[in-house]
Amino acid sequence: MMLFGKVSWQLCGLKKIPWSCDSRHFWGWLNAVFNKVDYERIRDVGPERAASEWLLRCGAMVRYHGQERWQKDYNHLPTGPLDKYKIQAIDATDSCIMGIGFDHMEGLQYVEKIRLCKCHYIEDACLERISQLENLQKSLLEMEIISCGNVTDKGVITLHHLRNLKSLLLSDLPGIRDKENLVQVFRTLLPSLELKLDLK
Repeated sequence: MMLFGKVSWQLCGLKKIPWSCDSRHFWGWLNAVFNKVDYERIRDVGPERAASEWLLRCGAMVRYHGQERWQKDYNHLPTGPLDKYKIQAIDATDSCIMGIGFDHMEGLQYVEKIRLCKCHYIEDACLERISQLENLQKSLLEMEIISCGNVTDKGVITLHHLRNLKSLLLSDLPGIRDKENLVQVFRTLLPSLELKLDLK
């Protein structure tokens, strides 16, 4: 009983942490859990299914080759042969995907479009990771980065490694400081790229 009284007395002496600060740390921790890569799961179900599970768990959507409908409900992921459903497009609008989860993309060979919109955890290292993935260097044709506040020129410039990229939309990215340099880099390294800028 004495021990409990001592602990409760010490807890009462602590300053109360504001709920919003406490909540932010909790959600950050939970989002990190959602992004954790389970390599055993990737081996068991294949990269397409594992990546679909990761993306939907984090609030993103996927579209498979041969389908027009976006898959957004984790509980309604298609079943059947593991190699039947190939991700063609990813829409990560308002999702909590983080760089620590990007190893899920390593085995994806058919992704043609990625949309990153209002992704609070996307930063330069994420774009760099995307640009390093050999499969995406070959398959990715279209990319949109919109309202991702942690993205800067440094991250965007790494996308020149996506050698088959045909269209890149950059919008509402306050971290981009030198638009003219970006235009010049992409004009030189990816001359066939259609670069669309909506930056202040």
